[in-house]
This record gives sequence, C-alpha cells and structure tokens, in this order.
Amino acid sequence: MSGHRRRPPQRTNGGARRAAPQKKRWIDYPRRGRTGPRRWLPSVWQVLGSFLLFFGVAAAAVGYAYATVTIPDPNPRTLLQNNVYYWSDGSVLATDGSVDRQNVTLAQVPADVRWDFIAAENASFYTDPGIDPQGIFRAVVNMAEGGSVQSGSTITQQFVKNTYLDQSQTLSRKLKELLISTKIGAGMSKQQILQGYLNTCFFGRQANGIQAAARAYYGLPVEKLNASQGAFLAAAVNEPSLIQHADSDPTARAKAKARWSWVLDRMVQTGRMTPGQRARYAAAGFPAPKKWTPGSGLTGETGYLVQLARAYAQAHDPSITDGSLSRGGYQIHTTFDRKRTAALARAVAKVRAERLDPAHRSADRDVQVGAASVDPATGRILAVYGGPGFDHAHYSDNADTSGVPVGSTFKPVVLAAALQHGAVLRPGQAPAPITPASKFDGDDGIRIKDQQGDYVTDDKDPTGLLHQHNDTPQRWGYISLRQAMEQSVNTPYVQLGEEVGYGNVAKTAQSLGLRPESLAADSAGFYIGTSTPSAIRMAGAYATFAASGMQATPYSVTKVTHDGAALHGFTAPAPVRALPAAVADNVTDVLRGVIARGTGTKAQALGRTAAGKTGTTDDYRSAWFVGYTPQLATSVVLFREDPAHPQLQSLVGVGGLRKVFGGDIPTAIWTRYMGDALAGLPDTPFPAPVPLGKGTDEPGAPSPSPSATPPHAKRTDGPDRKRKATPTAAPTPGSRPRCRPHKCR
Repeated sequence: MSGHRRRPPQRTNGGARRAAPQKKRWIDYPRRGRTGPRRWLPSVWQVLGSFLLFFGVAAAAVGYAYATVTIPDPNPRTLLQNNVYYWSDGSVLATDGSVDRQNVTLAQVPADVRWDFIAAENASFYTDPGIDPQGIFRAVVNMAEGGSVQSGSTITQQFVKNTYLDQSQTLSRKLKELLISTKIGAGMSKQQILQGYLNTCFFGRQANGIQAAARAYYGLPVEKLNASQGAFLAAAVNEPSLIQHADSDPTARAKAKARWSWVLDRMVQTGRMTPGQRARYAAAGFPAPKKWTPGSGLTGETGYLVQLARAYAQAHDPSITDGSLSRGGYQIHTTFDRKRTAALARAVAKVRAERLDPAHRSADRDVQVGAASVDPATGRILAVYGGPGFDHAHYSDNADTSGVPVGSTFKPVVLAAALQHGAVLRPGQAPAPITPASKFDGDDGIRIKDQQGDYVTDDKDPTGLLHQHNDTPQRWGYISLRQAMEQSVNTPYVQLGEEVGYGNVAKTAQSLGLRPESLAADSAGFYIGTSTPSAIRMAGAYATFAASGMQATPYSVTKVTHDGAALHGFTAPAPVRALPAAVADNVTDVLRGVIARGTGTKAQALGRTAAGKTGTTDDYRSAWFVGYTPQLATSVVLFREDPAHPQLQSLVGVGGLRKVFGGDIPTAIWTRYMGDALAGLPDTPFPAPVPLGKGTDEPGAPSPSPSATPPHAKRTDGPDRKRKATPTAAPTPGSRPRCRPHKCR
C-alpha cells in the first residue's frame, strides 16, 4: 500500500512508550504541564504581555483621538447675551445677564495679581503640558476621603471649558477638554492661555473677566489692583455666587476672608511673596469689596423681582447656575402682575409720605416696609415690595427676608391647629374638641400650664414660675377664642398652644407653607409670634385659609427657555389639602371679626368682604397686617433697621405715635393696595363656615359662661403686642425652655 505510515511510539530504555512531542501554542493558556489552580494562573510574562497590549491599545486610542480632535471655534455662548424676564402678561420686565466683560492684555494685569491666580488655581501652570495628572489624582483622592469637591482642572483646562466647551459634567466632555487642553498647551503660549483665562473667568456680580471684576468689587481698573485685592478676586473665582455678597453677608465675608488668607499663604509657599510681604498685607487687613451696585436697569422693585425669579429658576433646575446665567440666553416668564406690583409700590409710597417725616422726626428714619401678594387659588406671587430699590443701595428684599418676628399674626395658626387636633385640657386625658367659642382665661399675668399640668417655670421670676402677660393689665376673665383673636389677647392663645402641643402647632404651620427653619423653638412665646417667616410665606399661609384649606406653594416662575428650548421643572405646584375645609373656613370667620370689631377695624375702609389679623411684637420691633379676600392674600410688615447696623430697632415714635401697632400703618398700606388691586372684581363672599359642634372650655371657666363681652369698653384698634418667651439658660434634657416674665406678655 502506498502512502506514509504512522510512526509507532518510541519506547524508553525501560520499555515504556513516550508521547509524541506536542505542537507549541501561540498563547500557552491554560498553561500546559501544570495541574490544579496553577494551570489557570497566568505567568509573569503573560501578565506583562497583557499589560503592554492594553497599554498599547489605550495609547493608540488616545493618540488617534488626539490626532483627530480639532480645536473648535470659540463657543458663541461666551459672546454677549441677555437674559430676558417677562411679566405675567408677556411684556418685558427686565433684561440682565449680558456678559459684562472688557478684555485686557496680560501686560495690563499686575504681575502679583497674575501669581495670585496661578498660586490658587494651578501652581504648575508654567511647567505642565496643559493638564496635571497629579492634580486630578489629588482631587479624586480628596473626594474619596470625604473632602470638598475639587475639579483638578488646570488653568488651561478652565480656559478651554470657558471658551470652547459647555459646562456639562459628562465623561465625553471631560475627555474632550483634556485632549483640547493638551493641544492648546502645545500650540499656544502660556501668556496667551493665561490672558484668555483671566478674560473669561466668572467672578460673580455679573462680572466676566478680571477687568469687570476689578470694577465690580473695587471700582478700580485692573492695573491698579494690588496682590491682596488680587487674592480676593482669585478667591471669588472659586465660589462666585457666595463671595459676591462679601460686602453684606457675614457668612460670605467669613468664607471670602478665609479663602483670601489661604491664597496669600499659597503665594508664600510658591515663592512669589515673602513672609514679610505677607505679614504687611495681613496687618493692612482684609480688602473688603465695595457695596454691590447691580446694573442701572434693575431699579425700583425690578431688582427684587428679578432676584426672586433667578433664585426660583436656579432652585428648580440645577443646570441654571450663576455662570450659565452670566452667559445669558435665558427667557424667564414670571408670575408677577405689572399693575399690582405698581399698585403695591404706590400704596407704600403714599402712606409713607402721609405718615412719615424722616427729615424732621428721627424715629421715622430707617423705617422699612416689606409686602407680598399671592393668588390663593394657585400660589402665584403677584406682587412684592422689597424696599426702595437697588438704585437706592437697598439690596435686601424685605418681602423675602427672614428675621422679623410675625407677632400675633401667628395666632390663627394656633387656632387652626386647635380646631383640627383638639387640646389636652386635663393631664392624661385625650385631646378635647376646641371651637372658636371655647373659653380661656384672658386675664393678665396668669400662670401657664403644660400638658402634664405642670406650671411653666421662669428662673427670673421671684416665684420661679412664668406669668404670661398681655399688653395691658385689663381683666378680661374667661373669654372665647374668637374674642381673644379679635382683641389680640395673648394669655388664652399661649395656654391653648401649650395644650395643643408644640408639635401639632408646628406641623400645622408647615402644612400652611411656613418653612421649618423660620419657626421658633418650643417656648411660650412661640404661640404668640416669635417665629420669623417672610412676608411672602405669611401671605401664602393666609392664602390657604382663603382657599378653604388648599395650600398652594408660592412660586414666581411659570416657564424658562434657553436658546429657544423649554426647560423642565417649571410646572406650577399643585395645590394640596393642608386643612379640612371646615377648619379653614372657621378660621376665616374668626378673622373677619378682627376687621369687623377688633384690632383691624381700619381695614373696613376696603369696603368689601375681607379677613385678616394684626401683629405687633415685643418692644414694638415689628408691626404686621396680613389679610385676604377670596381672590387675593397680602401681607405687610413694618420694621426699623439701620442698614449700617442690621438689627431691629423699636418703632416707638414712628409716625409721631407713642406705640405703633399692626392695625395702624401696615393696615393703611394693605387697605390702599387691596383697593387698587381688586378694582373691577366682584365682592365675593367667603364660604359659610360649617359648625364644628360643641367645643370645650378651659377648666375653671364658669358654667354657664358669662357674656364674652367684658363690661368695659371694647378696643377697636388696641395693641396686640406680646413679650416673647426668650430662653435664658440652656434647658436640661426633658425640661421646657424658660422665659422671662417681662418678656412674655
């Protein structure tokens, strides 16, 4: 037979057959000649080869990406643009956000100021290739260890991001930034890159570029800046939205000062400043920026309206940042009613002109007014009065500020909580039902009990017990909660609040839209108004009563578009049930009595169905009137504060009055405004309150109860002032905060 024969196996000397040699494999894996786990463990050469292969592929991919990526044209969004704000009727309210930039050459920037930025942002700027792998690694490690978020970006990368790319935080955008930065680093001089960076940085105060920043913060051309001022500007780049307020906000100032000091320390560490120079700058003190004066177009109430809309937009879309707003391109449609805003400002101006004379009466100086008007059905903020305007160097929005106690305007919240949750009138018993007809002791100086039946203590009283006071020593006896509300008698509502419980009252306040952080601590004064909600939030809370218990969160923006595309997140908040309709309507019925025969009778000049409550706080440091019709809820607050010394001062003597109550100037402003704002609308009645059944009187009330009307004359616009329950010592666990008797009335 032709062909090849298979060679028989060879035998060893011992006669055993030897296996034929196997053909070599290109990759010996699983490893031949190994058994068990060792068969599957790669060799050192295999590991090294795999690493080299991976590295080669990665290098090739990066090389290809580097070769193919091109430096784009400068992003057109970095050019001049405006943000446009619209009134609710679609007309233009204001424009802002156009890029405030004046480009400068690097030679115009003092050398010390240049080194401030390099020391703070990228010490290796002149030696790195445009990226800093060590800086990126440090940033990642710092964040992994729980430190602050750091970008790890070089000055070149920040210049690329500002000039050529967008601000998105995607991996592809970051990779593109790194590749372009490397090309820019190789193709442009360091002087060109630094100049471009300094001209495109955002510093806050709408200032883009170091020239605009120098003028916005110091009123100087960039050539006049020194190293200390440059250190502040380098700090501003790090957190512009906060540090821009370093002229007025203590928190922002502390942050800016710490960062400024750190930049100067970095200058010493990098050898660009001697310790002696550093000491001289420290001795000279923090280079505080000048007062911020925004664009001249934001005059009167416009600045406050734009400020509210910006804040709302940023809170509802994280992509809307200070930086993106500064580049412009946004169209922001607001809820603000042009005519009602003008009417509110007009009402404030007229009453101020009629009642205040700061040129001849010192008490009338530094008097501040804040006001807000809300649609009860939707929560739309229709008008605010924040102050005389940015153009009058008044930058704090009095309508949106927190820190002014609301006084007796908080009593309706206590009443609503009582009607809904009942009150523990006897220790150990279930909460008893409460109605506006329930009677409580209205006498001055009574002792207050908590739900356990124990007297609330006060270490400043000779007896060791809290004696709650009214504004006058008038003896009311046991009076209904309705009459106590009308005449703003404190003692019934403090005792009622204790028996309803802090938790229930605070929960009701929050359900009405008051923010938790604005609510005062658990103390007797809480129930008579030591909390500090803004005028906007108080208008929103009373709007819930007007809407029969449906709470609509106050909002200011209806739609936002950017470069023509609508942004998500601006759907109107849906009203939610905050109170049973019967509870809300009964509160409204009680508050109608405040205007009909109580401390708010001056609001009768409105000439239509309305409800409301006056409020005046300890030592007459604030005075409020919050009132509403079915169509509109408005709050007005009056306080006195010297802008140079921001703390509340007494209103005594304002308008020539010995005492200033919420039923006076605030009610006059409210009435004048509401008359204009509601002109042409029908006088709509409130829903008839559903009877709540039989309520329970406070233990000790005579039965049958005597007439709720005391034998003496009734007040028509008397004081509703109270002494706040001010804790005087840290309470021990489980104890109630104590309050001074002369601070609780």
